[in-house]
Amino acid sequence: MEIMFALVIGALTASGVYLILRARSFPVVVGLTMLSYAVNLFLFSTGRLATGAAPIIGHVENYTDPLPQALVLTAIVIGFAMTAFVVVLALRAHADAGDDHVDGRIDYEEPKQEETSSEEVK
Repeated sequence: MEIMFALVIGALTASGVYLILRARSFPVVVGLTMLSYAVNLFLFSTGRLATGAAPIIGHVENYTDPLPQALVLTAIVIGFAMTAFVVVLALRAHADAGDDHVDGRIDYEEPKQEETSSEEVK
């Protein structure tokens, strides 16, 4: 179970970094969200990965640490609020600038060079 958990964390981190390096705002938002999920899973795994174990310390023989679970629940709520804020910010920037490049660069096509005949040059 730990190997699968580590692979999922690695895949989320790699996908998040790849999307953050994109030049558009929506992939950056999705990449940040995936990175936050990877961090949440990592924090959750620090409390011990055990199925059927109670999150109570001291009363049962097989238990998990409840502190990482509480931290992850808090991080999920804060992450959701930050994602909503960043999406609204990206939509506003797209409405103002007309483009969603994160560096403010505007795509343009190079103008085609018109072929001039030798008679027009004279």
